[in-house]
Amino acid sequence: MRENTILLAFYGDDFTGSTDAMEALALSGNRTLLFMEPPSADMLERFEGIRCIGVAGTSRAKTPSDMAKEIGPVMSRLSELKAPIVHYKTCSTFDSSPEVGSIGEAIRTSRPFFPEQSTVPLLVGAPALGRYTLFGQHFARMNGEIYRLDRHPVMSRHPVTPMHEADLRLHLEAQLGEKVELMNIIELDGEYEHVGERYKGKLRDKPSVLLLDVLDEARMTLSGRLIWEAAEEGDRFVVGSSGVEYALSAFWKEQGIAASEGSLTSAPVKAAERILVVSGSASSVSQRQIENAIAEGFHGIRISPQQLAQRDCMPEELLNEAISLLDRGESVVLYTALGPEDEAIVEARERILDNGMESSQAGEHIGRQLGRWTRHIMLRAKLRRVVIAGGDTSGFVTSEMGIYGMEMLMPISPGAPLCRVYSHDEYMDGVELALKGGQFGSPDYFAKVRDAAMD
Repeated sequence: MRENTILLAFYGDDFTGSTDAMEALALSGNRTLLFMEPPSADMLERFEGIRCIGVAGTSRAKTPSDMAKEIGPVMSRLSELKAPIVHYKTCSTFDSSPEVGSIGEAIRTSRPFFPEQSTVPLLVGAPALGRYTLFGQHFARMNGEIYRLDRHPVMSRHPVTPMHEADLRLHLEAQLGEKVELMNIIELDGEYEHVGERYKGKLRDKPSVLLLDVLDEARMTLSGRLIWEAAEEGDRFVVGSSGVEYALSAFWKEQGIAASEGSLTSAPVKAAERILVVSGSASSVSQRQIENAIAEGFHGIRISPQQLAQRDCMPEELLNEAISLLDRGESVVLYTALGPEDEAIVEARERILDNGMESSQAGEHIGRQLGRWTRHIMLRAKLRRVVIAGGDTSGFVTSEMGIYGMEMLMPISPGAPLCRVYSHDEYMDGVELALKGGQFGSPDYFAKVRDAAMD
């Protein structure tokens, strides 16, 4: 078997974001495998032609101490690979706080594994996803409109990590306690010789973190070159959204750096007669998708806060209803909330606290509940295609499903592809899974997943 030459290894701070990064790489022709934990050499040898690997994590939903316990071992392993770039992948809306999902803590934990590196490049914008950074201020598109992050209808009101600061430097400095410098859009303009010198000048000052503005595809490619050439000098560790993958992929293509031979799985994809959607997302985007799916004939089943809050609960009536509908050939949406104003969000957290759990444990508890229920329904209904909506809980859901890896099958909506699952469980191996973050997907996304097909 041909030896795999790894160009990039990344850790994703949640599962939906990890599939987003995988999609950006796969669409550029680089075969990418996403694993649930750092793969061994023997595991990598099972897959021919891999150019990039990822490890999907759950750090975005964790406290700093729990983040360090998860991130440290992964970064230790990834830093030992021969990959020129090691990327800590954040959400493209950078939602985080000093208490939950701290990107500053991720940098503190990861930096010791790259002791020769003084400055960490940071790139968050991704025009393909409607994310832009200008003079350090971050913007995100929603329903065709571009909003500054602290005025974004969803992210400014996120139930766990609301974004009240659009300046990514100030936002990260509050978590890291160190100065974040900026390579602004004007400094990124002009001939590459001059831009490169400006970038090197910034690095000579050895800032802790150097943020790059992002406006368009041309400057994305340029940023990819800056990051790649800095890596050749030893600055291997980079932080940011899937914009990092888009930037590097564009530069690799421009430079003729060979992609994989047949990067996407070659088996045909058939439309599904019925699917299960499990949503732990409270975003207004997911709300619209749930409502749209129900209007198109999906059966909506609300999960009550009481069911969510109970430890090791298997709500037989709810599960049997879903199984019965699926057995009749119907598609089902199980959901915990309809939008950020749903009173069920507060009630579920209050009930979790009443049951003796900490607030910081709520996301993991909910995710694992949903994961156990999802697996039970899939096995009973002999289901082969599933959607999980919600970045903070999707990692815990998939861990309960017994998956060790996945690979993109086909794009559905930017940042939320349909994937093939790899599992040691004979039934789960080959299941088709779409992981959708709260901000991703068109209103008819769930129907698109159900009907997705490719020869």
